[in-house]
Amino acid sequence: MSTENEEKTEVKEEIKENLSETQETEESQESQETEEQPCENAEESKEDAAPLSDMEKIAALEARVEELEAQNAELKNQVLLRAADFENYRKRAIADKQDAIDYANTNLLKDLLESIDNFDRTVEAAATATDAKTIADGVSMVSKNLVNLLETKYSLASYGAQGDVFDPSIHEAIGRMEGDVEEPVLNAVYLKGYKLKDRVIRSAKVMVTVPKDK
Repeated sequence: MSTENEEKTEVKEEIKENLSETQETEESQESQETEEQPCENAEESKEDAAPLSDMEKIAALEARVEELEAQNAELKNQVLLRAADFENYRKRAIADKQDAIDYANTNLLKDLLESIDNFDRTVEAAATATDAKTIADGVSMVSKNLVNLLETKYSLASYGAQGDVFDPSIHEAIGRMEGDVEEPVLNAVYLKGYKLKDRVIRSAKVMVTVPKDK
């Protein structure tokens, strides 16, 4: 009986020893794999960080040069297009300005055509008229219509009347005479002056009466 117990005990111990050896072997393998992994990662990082060869550098530089040349060509095209647009705009502006100068008086001339037509009809009527007053009345009517058009639509105003105070900035004296006046005044108006709004476009030609010398 004791012999059988001893044999069983020996078998159990052998099993324990085998299990222990197997466990130690597995732990040893895991340790080796863990140690090898960083080495492999280090080798991979060394391969990634390896410097480019001369041919690779040249290829990269050539690619960059081509890219910059393409960008330069695109910018050049944009500059040329903008320059062309600006030149066209400049030409149009010059043409528009010239048109404005050439045809600035179009509306005025259209309005004057009616007065010209009226003068033509007055002249035709005068050829067969026997009454001078009728001709004078026709001319006077045309003149009034023309003056009214210029004053109301184009802000043209006449000035200068006998007795007005002489103003050398708007009156042109063509003669003078002494008289019983306290300051120079207009004695006679030979040619009316005209203003366009506030600007004198023709000075009035006048005879001036000045105070007598004391």
